[in-house]
Amino acid sequence: DTTAREVTEAGGTGIPVQTDHFNDDQIEAVFTQVKEEHGHLDILVNNVFKIPDPPAWEGGFWEHPVSIWDDQVGIGLRGHYVASWHAAPLLFESPNRPIIINITSPAGLVYLFNSSYSVGKAGLDRLTHDMAVELAPKTVTALALRPGPTKTEFIEDQAEKGIQVAMDGAETPIFIGRVAAAVIADPLHHEMTGRVHWSSELGIGYQITDENGEAPVSARERFKEAPRANPYSDEPLQFAPRLAHGGEERND
Repeated sequence: DTTAREVTEAGGTGIPVQTDHFNDDQIEAVFTQVKEEHGHLDILVNNVFKIPDPPAWEGGFWEHPVSIWDDQVGIGLRGHYVASWHAAPLLFESPNRPIIINITSPAGLVYLFNSSYSVGKAGLDRLTHDMAVELAPKTVTALALRPGPTKTEFIEDQAEKGIQVAMDGAETPIFIGRVAAAVIADPLHHEMTGRVHWSSELGIGYQITDENGEAPVSARERFKEAPRANPYSDEPLQFAPRLAHGGEERND
């Protein structure tokens, strides 16, 4: 209810639907409700994840319970697939440039936190690419946004407890939401399909700042020295994203 109220206060219409993404029936119920109330779906933003309890920040994979794989891949990756599977027929009915946006992580490129976390994010990067291939004939865009360090309540709490997290110049969920909104409004977002895009770089292209009025530090720069496990998903932008308000294109 709190989240729905915040959405409504921001000018939207918040409709709370409690959903356990480990329960396929509950996921299906969400999209059944959308179909019954609206008949189609324009936008799906996937941002599903379960933080293991306790959090698995470090140590070898053999030192953690096998259940963290189910938390981070079984929910964090599979949940995106299941939601997209249910959403696809509704997106096909949309007259409004339908789009799927997956929220991924630098862990799709480099080792980060633990093996299962990184595998889940690398899988999401690849899932985004392959869904885009299959959705192209249906003119549905599928892309991913890759934030850098993000100031969520959980991360800030862990930093206060002494966990080493680079928070200087970090992004907030508000910034990532603004970038997602700009991408959705961009009439050329189909040119971005199948790719993973650093949210900080899109923020520059769309002239978006965070809630403090500043631009987050380039997340690509933070991880540029780390060995790449999945280099195909870290290619620089090959096109100039058009500003959502109709301004001139930016040339990289």
